[in-house]
Amino acid sequence: MKKIGIIMGSDSDLPVVEKAMTTLDEFGVPYEVHVFSAHRTPAEAKDFSANARKNGFGAIIAAAGKAAHLAGAIAANTTLPVIGIPVKASTLDGLDALLSTVQMPAGIPVATVAIDGAANAALLALQILSVSDDEVAAKLDAQRKTASENVLKKNEEIEKRFNK
Repeated sequence: MKKIGIIMGSDSDLPVVEKAMTTLDEFGVPYEVHVFSAHRTPAEAKDFSANARKNGFGAIIAAAGKAAHLAGAIAANTTLPVIGIPVKASTLDGLDALLSTVQMPAGIPVATVAIDGAANAALLALQILSVSDDEVAAKLDAQRKTASENVLKKNEEIEKRFNK
């Protein structure tokens, strides 16, 4: 099974990133977590991403706030799928990070989830792995079924309470 790389630009991003780790734990998918800055440790970020495929990774999640160049710096050095998590870390409520993450030049794509959307980043990484991993695909199908059942149960409760 391929593993997921999780890179955060600062340890202050950890509270957001933990939601991705929790999601991956629930699916039993291995991951590695690192703190590499696109600006303060560019050589380490480049080394990680350039060697990620040969080191057994199937996708990389990159979380950063403010200028949020991390996902792009990672994507520039690998052809693995990179998923950016813009982190709300400034007075602009994460809009700066969102725009920095989503506005990549042609040829260097970064999939981008919502501001602080770490759980969806993990789910997207799992969907990417599921293309070639039937076990992950089955777990995703089961998770979707459970989520649907939970919504329908809540609907039933609301209908009983308010529809007279």
